[in-house]
Amino acid sequence: MQTTFSPVMASDWRLAFLTSREKAFTKIYARTYPMVLHYVKQHQGTPEDAQDMLQEAIIIFYEKIMHEEFSLTAAVSTYLMSICKNKWRQELEKRNRQQRLSAAGEPEQEEATETDPEYATQKLISYVEQLGKKCQDILVSFYYSGYSMSQIAQQHQYRNVHTATVQKFKCLERLRNSLASFTIHHFR
Repeated sequence: MQTTFSPVMASDWRLAFLTSREKAFTKIYARTYPMVLHYVKQHQGTPEDAQDMLQEAIIIFYEKIMHEEFSLTAAVSTYLMSICKNKWRQELEKRNRQQRLSAAGEPEQEEATETDPEYATQKLISYVEQLGKKCQDILVSFYYSGYSMSQIAQQHQYRNVHTATVQKFKCLERLRNSLASFTIHHFR
């Protein structure tokens, strides 16, 4: 089994994940994180932002690699960097919109209807609540409260940030599995 960072067939990565998922994640993370950190810091971000971007990119890569149709035509680090760059640009745009909204004043609150984005958020929260207290705490702390992974690791008394990150990934995986039978139409 080949696990270098040159272009490798997707089936080789699929086998690496099936054989030792944590080892494959660790290799990918160790190789790619310095590049993502450099990019994010150059573009108004923090090390925690870089960690978040890379974790999301690795999850996307993992999900794609486990589908038989996926074809990897570049090094994994190159592929992940492109995902991180796109996600970071989106994050910066989102932060800029939020700053403009808060500078303009808060919009009036209305009751959520099925066509409101708030309604979809409420539905998603109900699915998060079904995950159990531990996963719910981790995901809510990270995505809604904005805690860093180091804060979450300390809060839940994990040995280190990596352990907390792995737990967050497992919780996200459980959430995705519970939402697998739903389509976008369920959130409209």
